[in-house]
Order: sequence, then C-alpha cells, then structure tokens
Amino acid sequence: MKYLFRQKIIEALLPKKKEGLTEGAILQAVGAAKKDRKRVMGVVSALEKDGLIYHSKGRYILKGASRYFNGTVVKVARTHGFIRNEKTEEELFVRGRDMLGAVPGDTVLAFVSEFADEQHDSDTAKVVLITGENEGVMTGTVVSDNGKLRLRPDAFFTDSLFIVRWNGNDIHEGDKVRWSIHERADHHSDITADIVSVYGSSEYARNSVDAYIDEKGIETEFSEEALAEAEKIGRAGVDPAEVRKREDLRGLPIFTIDGADTKDIDDAVSIERTENGCRLGVHIADVSHYVQKGTALDKTAHDRGTSIYIADRVIPMLPKQLSNGICSLNPDEDRLAFSCIMDIAVSGEITKFRFVKTVIRSRVKGVYSEVNALLDDTAGDDIRSKYAEVSSQLPVMRVLTETLIKNREGRGAPDIDSKESKIVCDENGVCTEISERTRGFAERMIEEFMLCANNCAARFAMEAGFPFVYRVHESPDRDKLVQLSETLADLGVDNTGINEKSTAGDLSAVLKRVKDDPKSPVINNLVLRSMMKAKYSEEPLGHFGLVLKEYSHFTSPIRRLADFSIHRILTDAVAGMTTDGLIKKYQKFAHEQAYRASITELTAVAAERDCDKFYMAEFMKDHIGEEFDGYISGVTGAGFFVELPNTVEGRVDTMTLPVGTYELSNDISLVETLSNTAYTIGDAVRVKCAAADVGSGMIDFELLEHHSEDKH
Repeated sequence: MKYLFRQKIIEALLPKKKEGLTEGAILQAVGAAKKDRKRVMGVVSALEKDGLIYHSKGRYILKGASRYFNGTVVKVARTHGFIRNEKTEEELFVRGRDMLGAVPGDTVLAFVSEFADEQHDSDTAKVVLITGENEGVMTGTVVSDNGKLRLRPDAFFTDSLFIVRWNGNDIHEGDKVRWSIHERADHHSDITADIVSVYGSSEYARNSVDAYIDEKGIETEFSEEALAEAEKIGRAGVDPAEVRKREDLRGLPIFTIDGADTKDIDDAVSIERTENGCRLGVHIADVSHYVQKGTALDKTAHDRGTSIYIADRVIPMLPKQLSNGICSLNPDEDRLAFSCIMDIAVSGEITKFRFVKTVIRSRVKGVYSEVNALLDDTAGDDIRSKYAEVSSQLPVMRVLTETLIKNREGRGAPDIDSKESKIVCDENGVCTEISERTRGFAERMIEEFMLCANNCAARFAMEAGFPFVYRVHESPDRDKLVQLSETLADLGVDNTGINEKSTAGDLSAVLKRVKDDPKSPVINNLVLRSMMKAKYSEEPLGHFGLVLKEYSHFTSPIRRLADFSIHRILTDAVAGMTTDGLIKKYQKFAHEQAYRASITELTAVAAERDCDKFYMAEFMKDHIGEEFDGYISGVTGAGFFVELPNTVEGRVDTMTLPVGTYELSNDISLVETLSNTAYTIGDAVRVKCAAADVGSGMIDFELLEHHSEDKH
C-alpha cells in the first residue's frame, strides 16, 4: 500500500501520546530493514513538514493524538468531502486538498482540525492516510471530452477520468458502466479507471437504477439456501395441526385494504360494535412463525432490514414465496396471523387489548380507491357487490377513524403534509407519468388502525418490562427550533409559540395557520426538517411527532426488520415466558435489531429518494422546451430549486439569471445585491425545462416569470 510506512509510523506513535519514540524505536516499530532506514526517516520528515509530528529531545511525538480517529469517506464533492467518525457517527467536513484522493467507501485515519466549518455546520478534519481502499462496485457514465471517451464517476464529483482499459467492453458516449480504479492519485481528477461492465445507455432510468443498486451494495438476489427454505415453506402450506392450536377467527368478516398494485398483503382488519364502543381487530401475517431463528431466511431479513420500493419494482426483504404467497393475506385462503384485539371506547380510548396467535380468512382484497368510493357513496354496483360481506363494517370504521383523528389532533400531533411521488412506468420500465400520490379517507383509516396496534404493542412491552424494539422520535434540537422561528419570521409567517421550548402542539398550530397559504408546502418541509429523524431503539424514548409515550412498529413484519423482531419477542411473551426469561433471551437481541433496522432504513429511504430522480429526469426529457408553473423549494449560493405540482424538482442556475452578483440570505433567499431582487422559498415561478440528464438525475429549468410577496 502506498502509505504503508506512514501508517505504521502513526500507529506506533498513537499510544505514545506524550513520550513519543526515538528514531531507533520508530525503525523497530515499523519493522524496517537497514536498507529502508533512509526511506522511513524521509516519511518522518514529511510528517513533520505536514505538522503531524514534532521532534523534541531526541524523540518524535504525534501532535494532538487525542484528535485522531478512524472513519469512512461518505461523500466527495468538487471542492470538499465528508468523513463519518466510526465511534461517534458524526460526519466531518474535509477540504479537497486534505482528502489525499480518498473516494467514498475508503476507510481512513484522520484527525480533527482546530477550527470548525461554519458553512457546513461541521467540525473539519484532515485525512492522514487511507487505511482501506474501497473494493466495492463503482459506477459512472462514459462522456466525451474533446472527442475522447472518459469516465464521470457517480459517487464523487470531479473532472472526468482517463480510461485505461475497456476489458473487452464495447463502450459508447452516454453508457452507464461499472468501473474500478486502475491507479490512485492524491488528486481525484488524476485517478485512472478500468471499465468492468456496461449496464446500457444512461438515457434510461432503469439502467441508472441498476447501477445505483450495485454501487450501494443493495442485495437483489436471494441465496440458494434462503430460496430453498422459502419454497419448502410455500409448498407445505398452512399446517392443520398449527391451525388447531390457534384462536379461530375465520368466522369474522376480516378483510384487507391496500393499494391496487400491492402484492405483499400483510395486514387485515375487522370491527364489531360493543356495548361501550367497538372491538377493533388488526390481524398481521405471522411471518416469524415461518422464519425461524438461525435459518438462512432469518439472516436474510437481518441483512436486508427492509423492503425497498423504487418506481415499478420492489426489492423485498423476504422472497416472494413468503411475501406474495404463504404470508400474504389473500382472500378466501386460510392464513396464520398474529392479531391485536382492542376494545375501544366511544371516546377513542383503548380500554383493553390482547395479542393472540390466530387463523383468519380474509373476505375481500380491498383497494383504497374502491373503499373511498364506498365511503363517499360514489361506488358502482360492481364495487358494492365485491364488498357485500364487509360493507356493514365501513360505517363503524368511519366513526372510529374520525374519533381517532380528532384525538390525534387533540394531543397536538402535527399533521405534516409531506408529498410523495407516484411514478408510472410502461412495460419496458420507462417512466410515462409522474404525479403527487394522493391519500383519501381509507388510507387514513388504515393508518389510524395500524397506529393503534403499534401503540398497544409498545404498551404491552413497557408495562411488562421486557426487552423490545421501539419506534422513537425524540424532541427537536433547541437550536433548530430557534432557527425555524427565525426562518418563519423572515418569510412573513406568524411564528407564535415557536421557540427553543416548542411542543408538538406548537408546531401543529403553525401548520394549521398556513394550511391555505401558497407557502404551505415550504412551511411543511421547514417544520419537518426542524424535527429529529425517527429511528428504532431498545429504549422507550417516546414519539414526539405522534405525541405518544408508547410506540413501536408491529404491523409490517414481511417488509420491516423491526416489526419482524418484535413479533418474535411477542410470540414468547404471549406463550407465557416470564419477564426474566424474556430479558435473558432478548436483551442483546433488541439492541442489535434496533440498530440494524435503523441503519437499513436509512439506506432504503436514500435509495427510494435518489432513484426517483432518475425517473423524473427520464420523464422530463420528453418535455424539454415546455413551460410549467411551480414554486421555489430551496436555495443555494449557485441558484435555486423549483418544484412542480407533479413533485418533479429541477434547478435554476444563477448563470441563467440576469447578470449580477448573487448572495444567499438566511438560507431562504437568493438575492441579487444591486437590484435587491430576492428569490425566496415559496415564491411562485414559471419556468421552462431546458435540460434533463437521466444518468445524474439532474433537471435544469430556465426562469420565465417570478412572483414574490412583500414580507411583513
């Protein structure tokens, strides 16, 4: 390795923080032969010159040894990069000249500088040496540079790279490719590349998605062992002996409600009136019954952690023989379930609940749009006939849902309207339509019912005191709340109640005040960004956004590791295992599963968000030259972003704006200093689509009209 002696010298000096080492001790520590003495001491001199070590009284001492850390390069931009500290998980800013040519995925030894980077709200670090080179998949796009084919990496921003070898591949400009580093260099632009394989033209989003999945190390194929286990389970079907052990709910009019294209149907519902309110049943596919501890399927669930949904494809957590087969609650088929049966008072309070292993038989494969039509009395005879067996439950469900929504609002839970994209592809996987995904009453109904079961699962664990995996959402950082208050004021929005001590109710009040304001989407995003990210934890830290002390994820074990994990714990709990027994068996398990579920969720969210951009660019490629209305959704020093009503977002570069000097103001406006023209988030604009690069997911707009409001 290029920095072998450099690494050994620093590693030898690290434990000798104050006393340091003599020249002889350094030579001995690095295992240098006599012929290497001059070379080793040359490296020592270079380290002195770089200010990393100093010489005192015949000894070489490492400067600021406590500031050294091991990390992983997570991002490289044109002028800087970021390194994640292995111990603290903090990401630190690194200037480009201090990267030593490290690329994303490399492990490095670095040290924290004495100053912070205020622009990126981060401490600043410097790479001392590369301790492990990324040997994973790297992808990029073949580009033409003065008539010569070169490589533009996907994972980091740099000038295009010189291609040394094609390895028998027939490459063309615009190809999305897999590549490896031929030779490293201290500067990213001097790295050379070998082409390993070709995905196809980067003009097709599907090829760019394939490359993204490979580069991120997302597994798409199941092991032979896992597939064999899944096929065996699928062939065996529902065991009659197991059915006899369970509470039989096949007489109840249970049914499912999902999207029209949903295949992994893992939750069903039922409801019946009671003297004091109603009895709600949430019935979840009993995945943990089929996926036993220590099996290949168990390992697969742990490794993947979650299903990933990208446009027209799903990368499932478990094979389709389970997710679309024996664990899918298909109509008119006996299925093993784990049920949460709740008695709910007229007030909406859950007065009693129990978890029980059951056998169920769904009556109908419900679809959100159809149930919405039934609820608003616009359904045709065919839909009414389909839901005949369960239609009497819908009025009871409507009343309960309205009560639960009212109670959620009464708790002060913010109703954040975050937009989701609905991407439609043709039979070739090409994006033909993008729109905002709408949510009707049926969607809210199922959401509220699942929330009830999730809440009960957490209550069960907390009251009994056994280990668990909780879904937690901690209170916002005080500084972020103060920043939100200032930003709202700058936008002319009433920021009453928003300060460092704001509650969820205060944030909810802001959202209600701006509900009919054109800037509402921007305010929703600002409030969302002011909050902490939800995660999983073995500690019951509560859920700020839902204003609940007890919350977990119980309702999707076929696609989420956290849910699958607590099913395993709850199985033993309902079977009568003592709390002490549960603690002994699951204390470590709960911690490990919570951490793994959180990490894999981040990967999935990033993949779904990033890959949507490829499809948006593919869609807009056919609309270049067309005009659109939208609003400014974000600003940077180099321009601003515009979001269209269909959720597509593109950038307007300052180079395309009137000539002038542009400066960022309070992170909400891009201001031309001479004319004082301000382009502020929330402003209405009309733009023309100028370009769309599918391979990078970038869309360029040109500004045609700008409508700003006077701030007050």
